[in-house]
Amino acid sequence: MQDCGSPEVVFRLSPLVQQRHWHAVLGSFLYPGSPSALADTPSSPPDLPEASPSHDTTVCPVPSRPSFPGSPAPCGRRAWLDMDRETRVFAENHFRRLRGRLPSRVCPILDRVDFIENPDSFSYSDFFKGYLLPNLPCVFSSAFTEGWGSRRHWVTPSGKPDFDYLLQNYGDVVVPVANCGVQEYNSNPKEHMPLRDYISYWKEFIQGHYSSPRGCLYLKDWHLCRDASAKGIFTLPVYFSSDWLNEYWDTLDVDDYRFIYMGPTGTWSPFHADIFRSFSWSVNICGRKKWFLFPPGQEEALRDCRGGLPYDVTAPAFLESRQHPGLNHCSPPLEVTQEAGEMVFVPSGWHHQVHNMEDTISINHNWVNGCNLANMWHFLQQELRAVQQEVIMRSCSGINFGEFYHFLKVIAERRLLLAKEIGSGEVEYGEGSRLGPQQTIFDISRIAEVLASVVVNPDFQRVDTSMLSPQPEDLLQQLEEVMAAMESL
Repeated sequence: MQDCGSPEVVFRLSPLVQQRHWHAVLGSFLYPGSPSALADTPSSPPDLPEASPSHDTTVCPVPSRPSFPGSPAPCGRRAWLDMDRETRVFAENHFRRLRGRLPSRVCPILDRVDFIENPDSFSYSDFFKGYLLPNLPCVFSSAFTEGWGSRRHWVTPSGKPDFDYLLQNYGDVVVPVANCGVQEYNSNPKEHMPLRDYISYWKEFIQGHYSSPRGCLYLKDWHLCRDASAKGIFTLPVYFSSDWLNEYWDTLDVDDYRFIYMGPTGTWSPFHADIFRSFSWSVNICGRKKWFLFPPGQEEALRDCRGGLPYDVTAPAFLESRQHPGLNHCSPPLEVTQEAGEMVFVPSGWHHQVHNMEDTISINHNWVNGCNLANMWHFLQQELRAVQQEVIMRSCSGINFGEFYHFLKVIAERRLLLAKEIGSGEVEYGEGSRLGPQQTIFDISRIAEVLASVVVNPDFQRVDTSMLSPQPEDLLQQLEEVMAAMESL
């Protein structure tokens, strides 16, 4: 079977003669009328092209497919997403070979980052097997984003930010702004202001030869995608559309991890790894960025004598400091210069530092799925060991063990509902959910593996689960039974 075999063909491998068995296995997994069964519905992110690596690949179209009803993010459309059976088996064997080791800690030493040129010859399976599973970075060419509305409207013909357009459409929106010139722990203090005030500052900063008594201000973490006025600004690449983190927050309809960044030459983000050890992707709408990327584990050599991580890995004081005894054992970072329109994929657990080399606007997403779910769970365990108190843990990491279980539950119940529809023949190709059968099976298997670790964790066992429905052990049993039932797909 080719990498991009027809999802319809894959679906027909499960004939309707199995329908009674499916109903027996799946019928009681979601409880009709319960709040979770009715309300846990995804948003509608966007659809995209495919890409081209340095090796020959099978070209296959990705047909558009509507998503579940829900509270969609207005920025764009979603793509129909599925993997073929060969890719799913490849992934299962990959995790079996890890034998409990973290995916993010098992990656080869790189001397460069791959550049993917052609959208017409790079499939979802190519990205999944070549970069997502092995947790390796890559850069996509500007051809992947050339149809985005933001690249047409937010940028002048000379390639600079179109301040007039931004003011006309978003001038009154209040945005978060960080001061890059002030260190606050390992980050920067933030304030909020209308976008028109920030653009006024930006113009003055340029006129002052990129200097201002107000400091170097950087608009960061603007949740524009939750605003109805953001419709059509981008199209979500299919490679990144298995996004449980934003699916979860869209279900709750309270937050998301989709951000706009914009700032003048000289703005930057200090050394860090992304929240929850999520993946991230970043597209330059205009401008250029310099990335410094460190593979997982490399950051340990950068710690100071107190165990703290650096704030700025490019600072002369850091490079010359005797406070970092492991610095001589650290390999140089991978450096990437990202041009306008290009898209950078940052794998899970890769620490990085980013500098704007020109006036730059970017769109950025954090995302979690079955490939880095174990990394997220390991990160939360590390956080608990570090702070020793659940209440403090939430303030440090943004989530505690009970909330992590709720995250798993929401995604699991949505996949169980999909499995029920697939098994009963209720979902036809091109209708219903944006996920196909092989992607659904993969997601269920990854949730089950991590949930099995959660339920035996001594710290999780101290969490009061009496009010949880379903109980974690019951949810795990449901997942395992569905996996057995779907084995023939």
